[in-house]
Amino acid sequence: MASQTYRSTRSAVDQAVSFEDAVMTGLASDGGLFVPSTIPQLPASFLDDWKDCTFQELAFNILRLYISSSEISDTELKDLITRSYSTFRSDEVTPVKVLDKSKNLYLLELFHGPTYAFKDVALQFVGNLFEFFLKRRNDGKQGDARETITVVGATSGDTGSAAIYGLRGKKDVDVFILYPTGRISPIQEEQMTTVEDKNVHTLSVKGTFDDCQDIVKQVFGDKQFNETYHVGAVNSINWARILAQMTYYFYSYFQVSKQSDLPVRFVVPSGNFGDILAGYFAKEMGLPADKLIIATNNNDILDRFLKTGRYEKSGEVKATYSPAMDILISSNFERLLWYLVRNTVTKDDNKAGEILSTWMSQLKTSGSITAQPEVLVAARADFDSQAVDDVETGATIKNIYTTHPENYVLDPHTAVGIATSLSFIAKDSKKNYISLSTAHPAKFAEVVNASLSGIDGYSFEDKVLPAELKALSTKEKRINLIDEASLEKVKSKIIEILNH
Repeated sequence: MASQTYRSTRSAVDQAVSFEDAVMTGLASDGGLFVPSTIPQLPASFLDDWKDCTFQELAFNILRLYISSSEISDTELKDLITRSYSTFRSDEVTPVKVLDKSKNLYLLELFHGPTYAFKDVALQFVGNLFEFFLKRRNDGKQGDARETITVVGATSGDTGSAAIYGLRGKKDVDVFILYPTGRISPIQEEQMTTVEDKNVHTLSVKGTFDDCQDIVKQVFGDKQFNETYHVGAVNSINWARILAQMTYYFYSYFQVSKQSDLPVRFVVPSGNFGDILAGYFAKEMGLPADKLIIATNNNDILDRFLKTGRYEKSGEVKATYSPAMDILISSNFERLLWYLVRNTVTKDDNKAGEILSTWMSQLKTSGSITAQPEVLVAARADFDSQAVDDVETGATIKNIYTTHPENYVLDPHTAVGIATSLSFIAKDSKKNYISLSTAHPAKFAEVVNASLSGIDGYSFEDKVLPAELKALSTKEKRINLIDEASLEKVKSKIIEILNH
């Protein structure tokens, strides 16, 4: 393959950043996100050649298109993939379940990794990538000459534990995860704060997820801090996260296409837009997906954009049953906007970077941007959307449990996706709908119990909660409390811990 390079969404000059540098730095120096200079096209015969591939074989085929063999050899890449998915409880890694055959509704289960959330699919791989690159960079070096990385990330629930489990115990890596105090579920907090590895640190910040995410971006923008502590990213701003998530779009497409030849639509509960963005890349590469459907909760900036063309904050973050989607600004949407602008407005990479840089600055100062009509038309060609409130979320959990022959239990984020799927099926049933299940229901006991308590035979302890998660409540927590959403207080705590 030709050498693949990466550029920033906000750059007005040509760049050629390697895959390694894009992964290890996470965020571009101008505040933009890294995107591949070209989106590779699939082999003409891939539908036949790949249809019986295992998840790991598909991962290799796809990753190889984005990572030059001069950076990671075939043998090394296959080893990284094997190690990353050996930690999953399902041999299929991301199995597909028939939820309602009469409605052509399928569920893509993405929660079989070590932290019971879809983020594991990417972050087990990212953790191994960091280790691989650092080991190579530090070969033969001793003491202060060794290169280290300080991973700083924000989480609305699942990213934090998945990042921690991907990086725990890794040599030359310290990981700091910020999360909003009182705004994640107890099990999510326990998963992060009970890990005993000395390179893992949790920062509970008084504020919202957007506050935490903004602080992380400011950390990356602090040149001196960055150079001193070699900051790296595990949030979905890291390109490797998006790349690793492409595999399950291909895997599920092939599984469902073997059962039905109807066109395939993907329905994705969306917060930071990284999960569905992986589907966009798969589609642009040549996967024949009919539509990518964004399912949001009351924090509906993405749904409003597709309806109006205006990308706009709307008041404060609303606390909902699906907290991982309680986000005002979806960071990864910037990547999509870059491609939409480049493909429709300018036909030029550098001019697209100029426009995105202006837009992101405007978004920060005024809280909104308005896309050109042709950008909106292009977005609607690939995407559709719907917002789902808490009442419908709870009703969907109850509906699926009481009508499914195996009393299937949905987590609230997955329920937002299923509610959206059922709405679209009512309008167009001549499609296969693959709805992404992003987390295990045990991680959201309060909502699941509120939806199902009182139903004959239901028991959270017996029906939902795995023994592994049940044991977390008995372990000691390690938490660093940050009493306000302050960049300086977060930096001070990181420095204090690193120098301890």
